[in-house]
Amino acid sequence: MQNLDEHTITQEVLSRMTGTEDKRLHHVFSSLIQHLHDFAREVHLTEQEWEKGIEFLTSVGQTCSPVRQEFILLSDILGFSTLVTAQNHRKPQGCTEATVFGPFHVADAPAIEPWGNISPNMPGKPWFVSGTVRGLDGEVVPNAMLEVWQADEEGFYDVQKSDLEAAQGRGIIRADAQGYFNFQTIVPVAYPIPDDGPVGRVLRALDRHPWRPAHLHFMVHADGYQRLVTHIFKQGDEYLDSDAVFGVRSSLIEEWVMHDAGIAPDGSYSAQPFCTLNFDIVLNPSSAEVN
Repeated sequence: MQNLDEHTITQEVLSRMTGTEDKRLHHVFSSLIQHLHDFAREVHLTEQEWEKGIEFLTSVGQTCSPVRQEFILLSDILGFSTLVTAQNHRKPQGCTEATVFGPFHVADAPAIEPWGNISPNMPGKPWFVSGTVRGLDGEVVPNAMLEVWQADEEGFYDVQKSDLEAAQGRGIIRADAQGYFNFQTIVPVAYPIPDDGPVGRVLRALDRHPWRPAHLHFMVHADGYQRLVTHIFKQGDEYLDSDAVFGVRSSLIEEWVMHDAGIAPDGSYSAQPFCTLNFDIVLNPSSAEVN
């Protein structure tokens, strides 16, 4: 069709895809194009704004690197990551809720023995984390694999540092035959997401802060159960109600209990005050349907 205008262009673009064999691809792109065109008409997008948008997306891509995923950060601060997570991980009441994956997971973290330390040589308050992995009906889930990762006491993940020779603040733990797991680490703190790039500029333009409440990441795998990606948040953190990436769920907030110096949960003596966290992870059977 020739002589297209602002009213006829959308249907013409959609008509060019009628031969697409992949029906899901056709559905997704048709909806994307329809909404994108409707958005431009609704806000009466100017050419200058369109150019700025292209420049912004280009800068997001240029900021990505093997240790920084700016597009995930952008998705996170727009609430899009949480939306996709929520609609793809609906679970029965009683299951541990899923939340955003975040940009700092690394595959092949070191294996950690019982009460092993995932944060060796990292300064901070000692933290002893333990719990059980169970199924929705209360059954023990034996030998689950738990990947854990966290920021340090300055709010940085190991992948954000260039002077480390080994992983810090991350590890892989195996639950035992009774579903019990434990490990040592340090108490993480609230931290700002990386805001020195294009995503940070958007946050400042929208008068939003970049802070996340203190949390510990988990990814749990167990035969017969759905994979779980979640966080455990610190009760009382000042950013629980304004998490920059919208990842908080009330069911994921736990008390991190402080103790005076003394005997720690692993039986050792801690010469300094330490913190403990104990909680259950409840998995959904892999046969369960998402409603």
